[in-house]
Amino acid sequence: MEQITSSLAPRASTKPAVAGAGGDPAGSVTKRLSNELMTLMMSSSPGISAFPKSDANLFDWVGTIEGPAGTVYAGLKFKITINFPPNYPMAPPAIKFDSPCYHPNVDINGGGICLDILQDKWSAVYSVQTILLSLQSLLGEPNNASPLNSDAANMWDTPEEFKIQLLKYYRPVSDEESD
Repeated sequence: MEQITSSLAPRASTKPAVAGAGGDPAGSVTKRLSNELMTLMMSSSPGISAFPKSDANLFDWVGTIEGPAGTVYAGLKFKITINFPPNYPMAPPAIKFDSPCYHPNVDINGGGICLDILQDKWSAVYSVQTILLSLQSLLGEPNNASPLNSDAANMWDTPEEFKIQLLKYYRPVSDEESD
């Protein structure tokens, strides 16, 4: 009986692990980020851009978001940073505004962003492009029910006053910073 059970025992595989097939999670994340970078570079989505800070680290990106036309943010450009966790896309990236952004869902001091898809509504199907487009959309359509900046939320319904406050904090992003 002992001989039969030992022959049924699983044997160690002699095959090498394949990257992306559970063997090297960092390799699959790197491949995903490389693909997303290419998709973003080839896209025709106006007003958004992002790319790695350096060729040596695909996990830390910088980007820009331009305010959507027809909003108080039209004509303004904001710099952001994106930090991807080692288990991306199973967990969302950490994104913050580096440029001061006066907005109901943005922390004016630290740049933190209150956006459901970056928290409890995160899904691995989201990409850098969809995140950037969501952030751009958030600029013109804030969630005033969940503000990080209650002063901005209270002022949102008076666009003239809001724009005055927005411009008090706004710092233009130079083209060198966004390239």
